[in-house]
Amino acid sequence: MSGADPDFTEDRILGGRVLLRQPAQGYRVAIDPVLLAAAAPARAGDLVLDVGCGVGAAALCLAARVPGVRAVGVDVDAATVALADGNAALNGVADRVRFVVGDIAAPPPELAPGLFDRVMTNPPFAAPDRGTASPSAGKRRATVEGTADLAAWIAFCRAMAKPDGVVTVIHRADRRDELTSLLADADVTVLPLLPNASGKPAKRIVVRARLGANRDLKTLPGLVLHGDGGGYTDAAEAILRQAAALNV
Repeated sequence: MSGADPDFTEDRILGGRVLLRQPAQGYRVAIDPVLLAAAAPARAGDLVLDVGCGVGAAALCLAARVPGVRAVGVDVDAATVALADGNAALNGVADRVRFVVGDIAAPPPELAPGLFDRVMTNPPFAAPDRGTASPSAGKRRATVEGTADLAAWIAFCRAMAKPDGVVTVIHRADRRDELTSLLADADVTVLPLLPNASGKPAKRIVVRARLGANRDLKTLPGLVLHGDGGGYTDAAEAILRQAAALNV
């Protein structure tokens, strides 16, 4: 539904469980943060950090799926964090989901290293020298790496997690090797997100790393997102609409 301000919309995701106010133009939430939240192996009582939280979609989806989980989101843009805070209030979870302004190069003091049971992130996908950047500052910030490259992003996520914590990332499939090399000393599982069952390669992957575990790297068969008619498969529907977990 549309809000009173034409610069913003109010949209429902996760089968209507999450209400999200977001800009009408520029970067807008699609399915990536929903899948990210579904893949985060959180339980009631866990403290989870969402790095690059945007308007709060992943943290709010996680809170809807796991009652009792606590989440903190961090983003460099103050206006976006204000929207995320408003979204937590809209969804009635402001008592356990909050958002802070911060740069991963200079995080706010409340983001102490080793504090979080789980860390999840949907980082900018593109290196600065690849493709044509969007003219929208918000979309460019969400999709193209800035001063922090992927290595810095993952290093921050690892630092924020407990020594035996879990880091979950959704990213471009063509950066798989780069991403897994940054997590090479952990127990890493890769789940390809397949566009359909025709054999087309995945464009996205979910990577989950258990820190402090035996070093391992395994790849799962993959989640098929779309059926022959173009709609979501039953497995994808369960995750995107019915708040099922995505087992990685």
